[in-house]
Amino acid sequence: MFYDAATNDHGLRHDPFKALIVPRPIGWISTLGPDGVLNLAPYSFFNGVSTDPHIVMFASAGRKDSQRNAEATGEFVCNFASWDQREAMNASSATVGPEVDEFVLAGLETEASQLVKPPRVKGSPAHFECVWLRTVPLVARDGRHSYYMVLGEVVGIHIDDRYVADGMVDTAAMKPIARLGYHDYAVVEEVFTLRRPR
Repeated sequence: MFYDAATNDHGLRHDPFKALIVPRPIGWISTLGPDGVLNLAPYSFFNGVSTDPHIVMFASAGRKDSQRNAEATGEFVCNFASWDQREAMNASSATVGPEVDEFVLAGLETEASQLVKPPRVKGSPAHFECVWLRTVPLVARDGRHSYYMVLGEVVGIHIDDRYVADGMVDTAAMKPIARLGYHDYAVVEEVFTLRRPR
């Protein structure tokens, strides 16, 4: 099948776009509001975009609390979303007001960060402490826009020592979860190696 992406006239029950960009890592973003209220939300439009410097991004549909807090305070944390905390990650995706602490809502404990004020998710296998760099509105050719891309420089990285062996991170042991299309997710438990040709 083929359809014009601008008109989005695909004829399917749901827009297939997200089901075709898979698997998407989940940036489980913790922020601290200017009023001191904690916020935690998962973003599947998330990824690393640079290693020198280390930069990550997450994209928000509309100006949500994570984006507003990151802009207001200049800091956020990306927490690794794993199989063991999948239910809590999902619970933290609830649409609630800015006065609600999603750590409490999802039954999660916090851990202090080292270089930024927002706390980390206790029990998460890894965390990126980030300093907000800028927010980029994602504007279509006709001027429409509803998404914003938030860019942050990673200033501190935590890795649970249980997942480091022989000088490398054992990613499969961490069991990362990823977003697929619709309400579907995947868990990484098996990896394979391909060496790049010289």
